[in-house]
Amino acid sequence: MFRLTLTLVVALLGALAGPVLAQKLVPAQSEIGFAIKQMGVPVEGKFKKFDAQITLDPRKPQGGRVAFSIDTASAGFGSPETDAEVPKAAWLNAAKFPQASFQSSAVKGLGAGRFEVIGTLNIKGQTRDVVVPVQLTPASGGPSALSTATGSFILKRLQFKIGDGEWADTSMVADEVQVKFRLTLAGMAPL
Repeated sequence: MFRLTLTLVVALLGALAGPVLAQKLVPAQSEIGFAIKQMGVPVEGKFKKFDAQITLDPRKPQGGRVAFSIDTASAGFGSPETDAEVPKAAWLNAAKFPQASFQSSAVKGLGAGRFEVIGTLNIKGQTRDVVVPVQLTPASGGPSALSTATGSFILKRLQFKIGDGEWADTSMVADEVQVKFRLTLAGMAPL
């Protein structure tokens, strides 16, 4: 009798909680980039290696979770000289801090496929709270169709000790870095 009651309670709680919808990142169709001004001129780069763990029901976003890990050595601007400098200690210090990470603490639905993902960003051992606006474009064409999540936010590089020493001068390299992303996801429920 106890086992039957326990089974019914677990089934009832599962039904009330709803399904857990985990999405799978499609890396080949996803991108995380950044833009910064160097001596007033915009310069763009991107990360070549990253991963995400996303669990989100767009109809019940408050139960969602988002986590990212980014390989800091994979950052590049497309220039061999600059790309060789970025992993060094003054910039991302990839030898000591091989990964940057983001972990959500809350997801808020704003309507019309817009969300705010609140969490902590950790780069170079420095942790800061951030709010990331996300626009979700739902899949069309059935359960195997892909959805897209896009957005951008600004971070202050000096808060994360990116560009130490002589590079801390913001007249050479601006403090503001715009982080932009386009993530292609499989397994997203409709809005």
